[in-house]
Amino acid sequence: MTRYKVSVIIGTRPEVIKLSPVVLELLKMPLIDVSVCVTGQHKDMVYGFLDYFSIAANVELKIERNSSGLSEYTAKAIESISAYIYSFNPDLIILQGDTSTVLSASISSMYNKKPIAHVEAGLRTGDKYSPFPEEMNRVVTSHLSDLHFAPTDVAKKNLIDEGISSKNIFVTGNTVIDALFIALEQNKKALPEIDGLPDFLQPRIFYQELNKVQIVLVTGHRRENFGAGLMSICEALNYLASEYPMTHFVYPVHLNPEVLASVNEYFSLNSSFESSSKRSNIHLINPLDYSQFVELMNMSYFIMTDSGGVQEEAPSLNKPVLVMRDNTERPEAVESGCAMLVGTDKNVIINNAVRLFEERHFYDQMSFTENPYGNGCASTEIGKKCLQFLETRYINKS
Repeated sequence: MTRYKVSVIIGTRPEVIKLSPVVLELLKMPLIDVSVCVTGQHKDMVYGFLDYFSIAANVELKIERNSSGLSEYTAKAIESISAYIYSFNPDLIILQGDTSTVLSASISSMYNKKPIAHVEAGLRTGDKYSPFPEEMNRVVTSHLSDLHFAPTDVAKKNLIDEGISSKNIFVTGNTVIDALFIALEQNKKALPEIDGLPDFLQPRIFYQELNKVQIVLVTGHRRENFGAGLMSICEALNYLASEYPMTHFVYPVHLNPEVLASVNEYFSLNSSFESSSKRSNIHLINPLDYSQFVELMNMSYFIMTDSGGVQEEAPSLNKPVLVMRDNTERPEAVESGCAMLVGTDKNVIINNAVRLFEERHFYDQMSFTENPYGNGCASTEIGKKCLQFLETRYINKS
């Protein structure tokens, strides 16, 4: 009986979340030996998420990003990942998304002549600088991959339009929905405590006071929003908090130094926030583990974000999303009506947030839509297709 070696390479927190359901599916397969390789791109965020899904890292490369530029990190990553691939000699390499780890790993796989399965393939904005560098990372990865697991028909069409054969593209839905459903089930058994929030905003109390307390979740970390964009988001957040004092705005601040600098600069310079920080309805907290973040999404009235994954998860929770970006590689969410592009102009953000607060019909229109990103079965389909690919390839080699 032939056994196949599959390497799953992970660099960042979103990759852990979206690849963990795939790893769990592969671990069920007796014909597949799985190696989980962690690169270290998000060294402080990855391991807690792996622990949450009860997954152990088999290899740790420790390619720390620190303050190095993209070119320096990518060069180090290609060298280190190439050495790992040469040593492990996998039959298939699985990557997810569009990070610097994914670009580096796809190039390394090609140099070692190893086939690539790309999860969440085909997302496009058509602007190579937005999101930067993710748009070109995923374009390059697509043209080096052998299997393409597209979350939607739109993503599949994007790949076909670039000349990729439809026979190698499979529409599976997005694995982030699989991860979301896992987390929701676990949270039902034991509600998490959310680090950094006062007692009355903890889930165990919040759900008892549901009609008295309102939460808006805010996230902002995109590279193209660094500087002026993040400042504008902070200005909008501060204004909304002053206009809606009974609503609590919770912002888990990303650990990227640029994000920390912008958020800390704005709120330390803003005297109205500084003077009332102990009783403010703005809660700047550290990044959360996955169960905490899922529960915070579930508790939120609506969400303001520049994140990609949140746009996919929120529809399953019936939460409207204001996308604080100029474009999105997830047009399905906007087209279905559950998300709205508002950019980083503070007035546009404020105006649409006010509509969600004040116009019930508008809120309901955005809340009750079918999730275009699947039903939580993506990982099962991906596992089957990977095994079929390996068996076919082995037969053809023989």
